[in-house]
Amino acid sequence: MNQPRHLPGRRRQSGVALIVVLILLMVMTLLGLASLRGTLMEERMSANLFDRSLAFQAAESALRGAGARMGTAGIQAKFPTSGNCSDGLCPKPVAADGVKERWQDPKDAYFVKAKTVGDLVEQPEYFVEYMGEAPAWTFCDSEQPLPPNCMKPRYRITARAGGVGRARVLLQSSYAAF
Repeated sequence: MNQPRHLPGRRRQSGVALIVVLILLMVMTLLGLASLRGTLMEERMSANLFDRSLAFQAAESALRGAGARMGTAGIQAKFPTSGNCSDGLCPKPVAADGVKERWQDPKDAYFVKAKTVGDLVEQPEYFVEYMGEAPAWTFCDSEQPLPPNCMKPRYRITARAGGVGRARVLLQSSYAAF
């Protein structure tokens, strides 16, 4: 019978190379998964930034549309003196304990639709509040007698835009009638 001969210098293999390769393969897989997770997060962040940018532009467009509406003749006479808002025009807010600002009210009864902008799911909305009389120029109200055209009406325009489940933007601006 022939017996296998062991050559000098050759040892029996014990499988250490297989274990090392499997560990390296696991480390490379974990690095790949971490890289993929980071890439997906950056992609989501980029999409959210894009949605917010669209919503901001739409809200700003609604703000400008409301400002243009305020510039039309006779609009200031259409503001209700008290009570509820009508067609996006609201009377002066009354401060009271526990009463939220109109733009914080969850009923959304004050907003009217503005012109649609971009790919938003919802149309941008706005409303305008009469905020009372304010000096048309610095310190004119401290002069006696009060100069003509010193006090002018001021308005607060609130606009919002966004989509359901997407970024939402709310903007406010002051408007002075001169």
